[in-house]
Amino acid sequence: MTFAIVLILLVIGTVIFHFASPALGWWFTDIASNWAMIDTTVFITFWVTGIVFIAVNLFLAWSVVKYRHKKGQRAHYEPENKRLEFWLTVITSVGVAAMLAPGLFVWAKFVEVPEDHDVVEVVGQQWHWSYRYPGEDGVLGKSDIARMSVENPFGIDPDDPNGLDDVLVADPEFRLPLDRPVKLLLRAKDVLHDFAVPQFRVKMDLVPGLVSYLWLTPTRTGTFEVMCEELCGIAHHTMRGSVMVQSQEDFNTWLAAQPTFAERLARPAGDAQAGQAQYAVCSGCHGVQGEGNQQLNAPKLAGLDGWYIKKQIQNYQRGLRGTHEDDTLGQQMVAMAATLVDETAIDNVTRYIDSFPDQPSPATVSGDVARGEETFVTCSACHGKQGQGIWALNAPRMAGMNDWYLASQLRNFKSGIRGAHPKDRYGQQMGFMARALRDDQVIDDLVAYINTLEGTQ
Repeated sequence: MTFAIVLILLVIGTVIFHFASPALGWWFTDIASNWAMIDTTVFITFWVTGIVFIAVNLFLAWSVVKYRHKKGQRAHYEPENKRLEFWLTVITSVGVAAMLAPGLFVWAKFVEVPEDHDVVEVVGQQWHWSYRYPGEDGVLGKSDIARMSVENPFGIDPDDPNGLDDVLVADPEFRLPLDRPVKLLLRAKDVLHDFAVPQFRVKMDLVPGLVSYLWLTPTRTGTFEVMCEELCGIAHHTMRGSVMVQSQEDFNTWLAAQPTFAERLARPAGDAQAGQAQYAVCSGCHGVQGEGNQQLNAPKLAGLDGWYIKKQIQNYQRGLRGTHEDDTLGQQMVAMAATLVDETAIDNVTRYIDSFPDQPSPATVSGDVARGEETFVTCSACHGKQGQGIWALNAPRMAGMNDWYLASQLRNFKSGIRGAHPKDRYGQQMGFMARALRDDQVIDDLVAYINTLEGTQ
């Protein structure tokens, strides 16, 4: 009898939770695309499985009560019942068909992209997103993973004229115009990923070596989170981006401001001689040879990759770093970064910094190296087994750099002083990872181990 009561309470509790779930937040996000059919399909599945769940459990509770043990009563054994089997087969078939048939109609719509549609290529890699739009010719150029480099992260064939006007968005945020059907071509650089925006109700895997796709029509403006819903590695949970849906006019204005592949190719390499004069402002804190100065809280620059230095200078200029009220040292850098008036000036300075001799910084942080090695296993997934840094993962070099600066930045990430800006997607990733470091001692152990690394592959 107790078991039957538990089953009945389970059914009642489940039904109450289901109907109360919208108020509790356990429900779909508001839809922002044309795919209401997918919601309908899910609701049908809920109703079919819900009715079966209720019926089966109540029948089980009724059977427990009706056929409970009674003294002198014997069970009736009936090995076959054709009538019961017939109705179970019919009811089960109807239920399965009710769940599967709507999905077939949705899939038929899903694979038929409207003729008048826009195209955007979505590129996924551990652990971030980037995007490519066709230029005025409406055709995306050829691309190949073998061509990917710091200068050509999309791997576009420079000899293909169709790719010269492609618009490149090397950022986790991209944009779409309102009420325009768009076909998203999905490409993975490394492992299996899955592109998903909950408000759009569509998702699809990115398979290395293949180009998959999905399509949708955004139906309301706003900014929505892009997620990877395929376990793609140790930092899978940090692989996030955003999509902004805006009016066609605003979208056109934004798109026109993005660089094309031809413009990237035409950019001259940095001029180290010009950068030397511009570096004079930096040398007051970071040293004449970029050796760093702990007394001025200025980290070593010699040995850092130019792409990372450039990204951090741009982050200061765009307000992604140095704007937190507790980041007093970062606030100082905002004014310094502003002295580099354009991208050419930044390229010149980074090229000059590349010419500095690289000498490992002396160790100032002590800790348990063995424990730090265990913790570094997670860090090595991005920064390399020797802490050499991996540009493709947006991970800078750690080995040979100032250990006091590494420790302070890990604490800043952990506390939210750094990486808190909503548009600093890579800073947010480090915030997620740094919060796994329980306390200051774990950070010191980690940095002490990094001091033993050679920084080579």
